Amino acid sequence: MIVTLTANPSLDRAITLAEPLRPGEVQSALSTREDAGGKGINVARVVAAAGARSLAVLPLAQDDPFDAALRDSAVAAKRVAIHGRARSNLTITDPEGATTKLNLPGAALDADDVTAVIDAVVEACAGARWLALAGSLPPGAGDGFYVDVIEAVRARYGADAPRIAVDTSGAALAAVVADGRPDLIKPNDDELAELAGVSLEDGPDLAAAVLPVARRLVPARVGAALVTLGSHGAVLVEGDAAWAGTPPRIRVTSTVGAGDSSLAGYLLADLDGASPEERLRRSIRYGAAAASLPGTQAPAPADLPAGDVPIRTLS
Repeated sequence: MIVTLTANPSLDRAITLAEPLRPGEVQSALSTREDAGGKGINVARVVAAAGARSLAVLPLAQDDPFDAALRDSAVAAKRVAIHGRARSNLTITDPEGATTKLNLPGAALDADDVTAVIDAVVEACAGARWLALAGSLPPGAGDGFYVDVIEAVRARYGADAPRIAVDTSGAALAAVVADGRPDLIKPNDDELAELAGVSLEDGPDLAAAVLPVARRLVPARVGAALVTLGSHGAVLVEGDAAWAGTPPRIRVTSTVGAGDSSLAGYLLADLDGASPEERLRRSIRYGAAAASLPGTQAPAPADLPAGDVPIRTLS
């Protein structure tokens, strides 16, 4: 089973335009959709769509309208009662796939809420293979929240603790890398560059530029790094080896949730006992599938593109 934590869930509203966005003007939309979102929930939805077991842990008030969308998603969820409402995120996509996002702040957590969420995650992890800590942190959680979760889970289960993947950014990611010893991190290239305090040029071989930056972290601070590069594919760095993969050609509809689907694809492949190259290949296929679907719709195996995903070894 894969357990996910979404500390800052969001009701994702996606709007598709017939023409490019024109700020300051009135435009009509072609379509709209609404999904229960937040990185951990997105991962859980993809895992569930593939027929694997998942459990999404999240803070959620009993009367929050978000719960209706969550139930519609058919994701198994463990809700931790809090005050306040889940945030709303608005995504606007034009015909060329250009995406504009407006993300609102989430409900603030107090000290009791933080303790309750950590306790719920620890309980949910019994027998789990992976725990994915995904997304931004809500007000009140503190930058070290994910580190506290990791320590609590490992203290409870010891050698039987699930492996832990982290997909976040900024101060939360820096804290995890400094003190959490996660088994996997999944930044994109911009998040990795921010973490390392460097600049990465979007040149002809972005994967080669990413490798030495990721090598500063793997294996000294984290077990492995899956670095997503958008249309350039992704890089997997673990132990003393690294690989880069190129995505198949697709028509981009919305890039929202593509990184979450990439992480889900990697975890699903790992559950199947796949090689590092195949884990990377599955990750890229799932990310590409998500980018070809509207809104934050979770791709199922039938949505995966059929084109080749060449993998090369980096040195």
